[in-house]
Amino acid sequence: MRRTRSKIRMAVGLAFGVALLTTGSQSASAACRLNSPGGQIKHVVNIVFDNVHLRRDNPNVPSDLEQMPNLLNFLQNNGTISGNHHTPLISHTAHDIVTALTGVYGDRNGIPVSNSYGFFKADGSVGFSSSFLYWTAAGGDGKPQMLDERGKTAPAPWVPFTRAGCDVGAFSVANIEFERVPDDVTTFYGAGSPTDVAVRQQLASTSATVRQQPTTDYLGIAVHCGLNSPLCNNGFAANDPLPDEPGGYAGFKGLFGNINVQPVISPSGAIKDLDGNVIADQFGRPGFPNAFSPLATQSLGYAATMLEAGVQVIYVYIADAHDNRFGSGTFGPGEAGYVTQLKAYDTAFGKFFARLAADGITKENTLFTVTPDENDHFVGGAPTPANCDGVNIPCTYAAGQKGEINVTLNRLLLTQRANATTFSVHSDDAPTIYINGNPAPADTVVRTMEHDLDALVATNPMTGAIDKLSSLQADQAEMKLLHMVTSSAARTPTLTMFGNENYFFATGSGGACATQSDCVFVGPNFAWNHGDYQKDITRTWVAMVGPGVRQLGRHDSDFTDHADIRPTLIALVGLTDDYVSEGRVIAEWIQDRALPQGIRGRTEAFTELAEVYKQLNAPVGQLGRASLVWSNGAVTGTDKSYARYLKRIADVTARRDSLAAAIKTALNDAAFRNRPVDLGTAIDLGVRARILIEEVKAEATIGRAFTN
Repeated sequence: MRRTRSKIRMAVGLAFGVALLTTGSQSASAACRLNSPGGQIKHVVNIVFDNVHLRRDNPNVPSDLEQMPNLLNFLQNNGTISGNHHTPLISHTAHDIVTALTGVYGDRNGIPVSNSYGFFKADGSVGFSSSFLYWTAAGGDGKPQMLDERGKTAPAPWVPFTRAGCDVGAFSVANIEFERVPDDVTTFYGAGSPTDVAVRQQLASTSATVRQQPTTDYLGIAVHCGLNSPLCNNGFAANDPLPDEPGGYAGFKGLFGNINVQPVISPSGAIKDLDGNVIADQFGRPGFPNAFSPLATQSLGYAATMLEAGVQVIYVYIADAHDNRFGSGTFGPGEAGYVTQLKAYDTAFGKFFARLAADGITKENTLFTVTPDENDHFVGGAPTPANCDGVNIPCTYAAGQKGEINVTLNRLLLTQRANATTFSVHSDDAPTIYINGNPAPADTVVRTMEHDLDALVATNPMTGAIDKLSSLQADQAEMKLLHMVTSSAARTPTLTMFGNENYFFATGSGGACATQSDCVFVGPNFAWNHGDYQKDITRTWVAMVGPGVRQLGRHDSDFTDHADIRPTLIALVGLTDDYVSEGRVIAEWIQDRALPQGIRGRTEAFTELAEVYKQLNAPVGQLGRASLVWSNGAVTGTDKSYARYLKRIADVTARRDSLAAAIKTALNDAAFRNRPVDLGTAIDLGVRARILIEEVKAEATIGRAFTN
């Protein structure tokens, strides 16, 4: 029955779509009211990579971007690209993407722990929820998945654009399209609705191809339409409700899933990648491919089709190139398969820019933003031959010399420390730990766990060295300072262990380990660790090209993080959000004529205050990094030193929050309310921020002394 109805809708859509694209696209563009200086920006293209590197992982091997000159040259020659850009904590896919989308950290978007997060149930047991769910979904704790400081669903990132009459397309980007079936179908269409029933029937089928169909049809693709957009004036569109949106959001519609998007934007047939292949699932059926690991040719091909259909704002995600996209396992720097995949990505970007140029979509009328979600740390030994560069001389890696080192944490604790405490973790390089019963931070079971984690060691299977497994620990007070504590107390972990960057921590069944290899072993399928605090993970890159963006080329002078992308983009297109961002407009990268009026007159005061603000408030700014060392010294020290720390860090966090609120309000007012930063205020706030940063650095020095 569902199939029959789909075919009828498709037939209607084909007839309707031809007329739509010949007349509707132009009117859709005309309705989009972006307000950039001179009205130059007509399109916005946002590209997020999963772990594509600007820096070299091996000094002899060109970096990922160096092996993608079509992209790198476009960014360097036409705009600004910075390698002094940072993630929030913990550094991981869902959290990082959502921070870049919204400009707020995890404490204000509900998912600082990703790609799944734990939550304490009423009986003290622990449940887990995926961090990847549609924007209006409920989390595992019954509260909104995208939980803001109000206890409501956080403002959605597409709203300023759709309110301005623009259509916003998404392909594989976190949580602004459906992420899971049947969960998001049920959330959006309603339990028991015809769509929900049909999807659940398909998922219950004994046929693998039928079970795959809901994923192919509904996941990963959406168009959020501007009010009265022609693209949503058809039977494929559905109401696009955001009941918690500040200022209201009534009357808007959207297209959800390839089953509804494709007939509208490509009525002549299935959408193809840039190489002319139909974008399809593993069974060859047109729709969403590869379980959220799309190739560059697929993501960019779908994006180009959206743009050509009149969608003005695009968000797309592209999978990393260091995992084997055509088989099992992973690659090390310079391996032949890695180089081949990067070459294919480079070719795709060449075709993408050429196709857009032929459509009249260029850097003269389009704002491009490009960033990875995080930077991965390669876990592996030296390649052979020693002089390999990957491009001319392929690199190879000996067996057992490539792969994250897996640790079964609960069994190792039992073996080395006789600690049989029941707990769960979000498996990661920096595991968040949830001790059953949700004990308080000063409880003996928590304090014992902290000391035992600090004492864990392992013989590195690759090097033979004895490695300390816990690098730093954050208790709940420190996680609050690092923007990791949401308005749902149930989601707050007991503690986080930021681990040795070569290890991946999980829990498993079984007792003590008879030999180390029972608990510690090389996992060959993954060799790129993230989700931690180390600089090679949290320091990544961002680039912007388009009207109003300075052509600075490679420019690493300014500390920025993912939260800054959103306000900078919104300022460049002349729109506003309904909330104050945790980020700041990167005024140093914007041409004078394109600066908001409230910044243009007092740029120096704005930028100086913005710079100290980032060091005060960013999770990996100076205060954040120092506080993590301070926390580690306290939680692994004596109960007396820990009690002193709890009093001090509560005061520091309150002062930081108060200062950060005053500064970000001043920066937001300058950028979006035409209220220039007052010089006296800037000096006063800046001095107070620097004093607080130095206080925390001093505490970190004491904390470091305790742990050495």
